[in-house]
Amino acid sequence: MNPLRTYDYLVLARGRLFGAVRLLSDEQYRRRFPIGPGSLAAVLTHTFISEWYYIERLQERAVPEYSAWEIRDENPPVFAVLEAKWSEQAGRTRTAIERERNWDRVIEYRALAPDEPPTIVSASAGDIFIQLALHEVHHRAQALNILRQLGSPIKDDIDFNALMYQRRKG
Repeated sequence: MNPLRTYDYLVLARGRLFGAVRLLSDEQYRRRFPIGPGSLAAVLTHTFISEWYYIERLQERAVPEYSAWEIRDENPPVFAVLEAKWSEQAGRTRTAIERERNWDRVIEYRALAPDEPPTIVSASAGDIFIQLALHEVHHRAQALNILRQLGSPIKDDIDFNALMYQRRKG
């Protein structure tokens, strides 16, 4: 597996998703549905935050308490702000993935959850990357479902093979 290629796919598929979201009103972006976190705004904000969190962990950086985070789940920014911030973050994420030299390296960190005692988490660098990738795909499915219910489905195939496989006349 090539983590950079996997991440490049996530960015490409995310761009297609963002193209559909850009066409929505803020009301549609924030409309509540009984799916995942509940709205496109919530789904995308949560996924953006999670990517940041996983890359901070991959780089073994201390993550501040949730209350100090610039963007939090309960207050999704307008889409234009989220898209701009995620575009900036994507460059940092790709660099962190590119710099990783040992995907078997074990990383331990202290996880803090509200109203729960601290927990020590151990995972390989590869496991953290796999979580980042699969977590985004999981939430992208929720976003695609919401887009369909809003009458704004993505018309193109955004599966990995459609976006990343080489094709030629045969």
